[in-house]
Amino acid sequence: MHFLSCAPLGASLLLLAALPAHADDRDDQNREAIVVTAERLADEAEAAIRRTPGGADVVTAEDFENTLAVSLRDALAFSPGIYAQPRYGQEIRLSIRGSGIGRGFHVRGLMLFQDGVPINLADNSGDFQELDPQVFERIDVLRGADALRLGGSTLGGAINAITPTGRTAPGIETRIDGGSFETLRGKVAAGFADARGDAYLALTHDRSNGDREHADRRSTRLNANMGIRLGDRVETRFYATISDIDQKLPGTLTRAQALDDPRQALPALILGDQARDVHSIRVQNRTTLDLGRGSVSGGVFANAKQLYHPIFQVIDQKSFDYGAFARLDLAGDVAGMPVDLALGSTARLGSVNARQFVNVAGRRGAVTARARQEAHTIDSYGEVRVQPVPALSLVAGAVHSHGRRSVDNFLNGARSGSASFDLFSPKLGLLVTTGNGIQFFANASRSVELPGFGDLNQTPFAVGGVVTPGFVDLDVQRAWTIEAGTRGTLGAVRWDITAYRADIRGELLQFNQAPDIPAATFNADRTRHQGLEAGLDIDLTEWLRLRQAYQHNDFTFRGDAQFGDNRLPVVPEHLYRAELTLGTDRASVSPVVEWVPRGAFADYTNSTRVPAYALLGLRAQAALREGLTLFLDARNLTGNKAIGDVSAVVTATPASAIYYPVERRGIYGGARVRF
Repeated sequence: MHFLSCAPLGASLLLLAALPAHADDRDDQNREAIVVTAERLADEAEAAIRRTPGGADVVTAEDFENTLAVSLRDALAFSPGIYAQPRYGQEIRLSIRGSGIGRGFHVRGLMLFQDGVPINLADNSGDFQELDPQVFERIDVLRGADALRLGGSTLGGAINAITPTGRTAPGIETRIDGGSFETLRGKVAAGFADARGDAYLALTHDRSNGDREHADRRSTRLNANMGIRLGDRVETRFYATISDIDQKLPGTLTRAQALDDPRQALPALILGDQARDVHSIRVQNRTTLDLGRGSVSGGVFANAKQLYHPIFQVIDQKSFDYGAFARLDLAGDVAGMPVDLALGSTARLGSVNARQFVNVAGRRGAVTARARQEAHTIDSYGEVRVQPVPALSLVAGAVHSHGRRSVDNFLNGARSGSASFDLFSPKLGLLVTTGNGIQFFANASRSVELPGFGDLNQTPFAVGGVVTPGFVDLDVQRAWTIEAGTRGTLGAVRWDITAYRADIRGELLQFNQAPDIPAATFNADRTRHQGLEAGLDIDLTEWLRLRQAYQHNDFTFRGDAQFGDNRLPVVPEHLYRAELTLGTDRASVSPVVEWVPRGAFADYTNSTRVPAYALLGLRAQAALREGLTLFLDARNLTGNKAIGDVSAVVTATPASAIYYPVERRGIYGGARVRF
């Protein structure tokens, strides 16, 4: 299963990381001029957000470093508009504006980037488990059309995780944390910099038995990068990420099981030793030339991955994806008006050797499917910003998305197929900034979502026999979205509020065919996603701060022949999170609450709704001395039994095993040391 040999590459990276450390005395004297702080780069990212006419925000490591940051949900819980619900371990449902809500696995409708390079595969699917929150210095969230600046054109937008460098994180950092369910995690990182270059390396490990039966996990990840200055204006940076992730699957339960005994897993999952194991190596390079009033950058990337996934059958896939990107940014004046121009393109190409076998206690039995899947996706984009008066910015842009998907079915050639797509997504926006820095913005945009292999290559449900997967000719999901909002600071209050409406045609939805058979994907006719994304922070005193995030999710069919104007299942209408911090940076205690006042529907016919719930947690931290911090993260302190996520069906019954219980009560603690 572990087809990647990590040792040679790991040794090479360690050697590269050590090279820039050999600086002479002059380098030491100029260290402050060399080191670029993470805070400064975060400020620059915030400045970029303030130039964006739409919903966007920056989440820094300080926002989640005193938590058990297992998944992106832990990092992005207070990012407005992010719907990130834990299922088990590192598995979450991740959605923005209802993107991919029909998908019960992987990522859909949302682009994931690491350091500006896509980690989504060539068919747009992705594994968010490869993004380790312990490593990142910040995460940029670009909702909806704001992802255009990275070439994104999907309904949800983009999440861009930024890795530290030797300049932003010099020195050595160690971290250890653990607690309930035999959880133990560790991190060691080192950064080096001199006048010629820098290097950063972080090794993390995570293990836990999980809060349910058959939910134990093990993962080890290595993130490294090295930058070399080729001149006063040119820098090239190499990145490498190695992920070794093993996750047992406790799966879904019936409603009664989830609410009465959430610790259990269904016997069929245990008998089949169901799991999701991902082993991958990702490498990339970015070279940037400073043009004075602009820059040009470009690079290449490659990703080799093995997925071993025993579920209803054993899914065994080996994939290789590669690509290239280029971007030009220019700033100047035209007829006395400031004008910014951005042009870019990203090409992703990949192939998958996809096999399926009868599941014999988690091992391969007789082969049931064998296919070669090939995809390429090319996103080319441009954006121009004009500032006719200092308080007003006008933005126009567009993305052209070209894609091709093909499946060669080696066991049944008649079930092979291919599809090509070419779509154009424009965007228009405006941004008004008042004298006191308060901003108002609005934009209108089109989004598109190309179906991936998980949608196109479907296995029809069959009782008493095995059916070879076949190609389903799905259409592209298209939407027009309008949004308007405001952000700013006024005295002790900071806010980020966006209202949006997306009218969608051909939304890619799914429903479970049976408890142990993956969902079938279909194109809905017309649907509408509208809602409110709000973040509100209030500094009540120097020692009392309230942080809040609220989202209103109004997702419905529109005159559907089967479902009428029913509400779409999975995502609740209201979700509220709050954290009240008492104390200072030296020591603080923070009660945390998550409240769903009315549960989501579990089915498309709207016959069953899950119960409402409220979860209470507690966080605390104490800086004992410079560079040493202790922290506590207690979750679901009242031991509430509730349902946190659903795999939708057409009509739910008491026997429907489609529910994921919320996390059980857990208490974790740890220490961070930097020197």
